[in-house]
Amino acid sequence: MATFASEVKKECTLLEVHKEHAKAELTALIRMNGAVSLYQQQFILNVQSENAAIARRIFSLLKEHFQAESELIVRRKMKLKKNNVYIVRCRYHVKEILMDLGIFDGITLNHHISEDILNSEQKKRSYLRGAFLAAGSVNNPETSSYHLEIYSNYAAHNEELCRMMNDFGLNARVIERRNGYITYLKEAEKIADFLAIIGANSSLLKFEDVRIVRDMRNSVNRLVNCENANMNKVIDASQRQLEAIRKIERVQGLDSLNEKLSEMAEYRLENPEMSLKELGETLPSGPISKSGVNHRLRRIVQIAEKL
Repeated sequence: MATFASEVKKECTLLEVHKEHAKAELTALIRMNGAVSLYQQQFILNVQSENAAIARRIFSLLKEHFQAESELIVRRKMKLKKNNVYIVRCRYHVKEILMDLGIFDGITLNHHISEDILNSEQKKRSYLRGAFLAAGSVNNPETSSYHLEIYSNYAAHNEELCRMMNDFGLNARVIERRNGYITYLKEAEKIADFLAIIGANSSLLKFEDVRIVRDMRNSVNRLVNCENANMNKVIDASQRQLEAIRKIERVQGLDSLNEKLSEMAEYRLENPEMSLKELGETLPSGPISKSGVNHRLRRIVQIAEKL
């Protein structure tokens, strides 16, 4: 069964975007999932993914934007993992591609996001989409907690991703893990905003549908729990009052009370399940307020406690 995260990623791989924005997406994908090696004085680029749709996306973006001849290699994962690993391997013009994307400056690999991307709202959206495709995950909205995260190998890159998300007001935070760094979102509304930012509109609608139903269910549960708590309180109070009245009756008789309290005691004995409001409205000597009933019954309880 497909997870919600894999559905979001599949939707993102089907988006058609402007050439410059696609380059920003490709930059994130290669920076976060790519590895460069040297073979016979030639750079070789391998970009790896466990998701076939993402591998196809990388393959087609390289072809469309750099006319790069790459190959798609499928490997079976060893041991118990059943997933395939997909590798997009590019052998030609790798140095030029990496320099064009700002990942390589001719001497070293660059882990910072370029000013060109940081200064463009559309390119930031595309870079975030690429980053999510490369190393993102999001909980199914039906689970107990809302959580979206993007993993990075480098602290500086992670900080820049967080800043980029917060340019859109997402309230993103960073945390260091044992083997890397994570930028994450915890609020349902912000996760919905992120899905809109990266263009995953169908996933956004599904997320919101599930969230609304879940929130409504939680509200109903809270109301039911509140009602039950109130009913329990009423029952407990009624029991306390009945015990007090029976105690007075046993020890000194109800006629030892003044007229108003005596009437209230007898009426409560006859109607143990009535609420204070109902007792006040149906009292034989004429209606009194709920607080009036409460006051008389409290006095009866106090008299019983002194006995």
